[in-house]
Amino acid sequence: MVSKGIRQLLEALKSPRTIMSIVTLAVLVLIIFLSRAELARAWELFGRANIWLLMLLVPFQIIVYFAGGEMIFAYLRDKKLIGHISRFEQTRIALELNLVNHIFPSGGVSGISYTTWRMHKLGVSSARSTFAQVIRYVTGFLSLMVLLILAVLILSIDGQVNRYIVTSSFLLVLVVLALTFGLIFMFSSRKRMHNTAVRVSRVVNAVVRWATLGKIKRLLVSTKIEAFFAEMHDDFVELSEHRRLLIKPLVWGAIYAIFDVLMFIVAFWALGVSVNPAVLIIGYGVAGLASLVAFTPGGAGVYEAIMIVFLSMTGVAPDVAIAGIVLTRVILLAGTIIFGYMFYQHALIKYGQPDDDDGAAV
Repeated sequence: MVSKGIRQLLEALKSPRTIMSIVTLAVLVLIIFLSRAELARAWELFGRANIWLLMLLVPFQIIVYFAGGEMIFAYLRDKKLIGHISRFEQTRIALELNLVNHIFPSGGVSGISYTTWRMHKLGVSSARSTFAQVIRYVTGFLSLMVLLILAVLILSIDGQVNRYIVTSSFLLVLVVLALTFGLIFMFSSRKRMHNTAVRVSRVVNAVVRWATLGKIKRLLVSTKIEAFFAEMHDDFVELSEHRRLLIKPLVWGAIYAIFDVLMFIVAFWALGVSVNPAVLIIGYGVAGLASLVAFTPGGAGVYEAIMIVFLSMTGVAPDVAIAGIVLTRVILLAGTIIFGYMFYQHALIKYGQPDDDDGAAV
């Protein structure tokens, strides 16, 4: 009887969904452990902050999560691809996406991969959900670029522009435009998409062969990858003919950025400090772009450091910058875990761990 129970336990531990749940929980524990100094500091700050103002961060955070999801779902909804998926389910996926992006160190790749798998389970092809997420990132940064230009203009009127702000703003706009036009250049040609698919297959398979010492010779099937990229090209062609499909993602992108910045502003207010919103917008943009390519959970460490350094360079006292940024990020982390972990675990239990035929895996 005991041996049977042990065997059942071992079988359960071998299941992909159990392994994924254990890994997720372990990563969360690790993040909390590594952030213990920041958590302790945030707890001290929390004690002297205005609680009523801090409570505003909860609805603001929910709006940010919802807007992040709508940047994807508004596009898919206008294409009539997710009419069968309830708004509640869409909101759930947005919360799960936010959790995955915060706890898995992959510079946003995990979130794209997870959402692609999640949408595939609900009948949306991997190529279309991936392209929708490309639109999310592009429109998000384009919306931020508009806010950035407005912020620089406001600072110019106030006479507070310095070389750090000008340089950071210029580089950020340049990077966003370069990435946008680079994606347009790639997606606009079926031949370039085909060549990209071939290169991706070769590189990924070569890396997998090297990492597994030749035990796994091929992870990606080139024909499937080529079909995947071809479908994204078709979506791009349709988008080029119906550019109005970009309007809603752009609007939601602006809402996302505004309320994300508002969270930092309110946190500083709660500490009795007033920080120029225009400066925060620029620092937020620079830190957001850097954390996107930082292979740490949610850009942890990189995001905070850049925000603190940037605010300090623009005249904000270092201790004030540290207090506001750390407090906001800790509350964001807590909200991410509280709002997303339960739904994420439920999705793993319901659908199991992605496999080769289910679209992308985390």
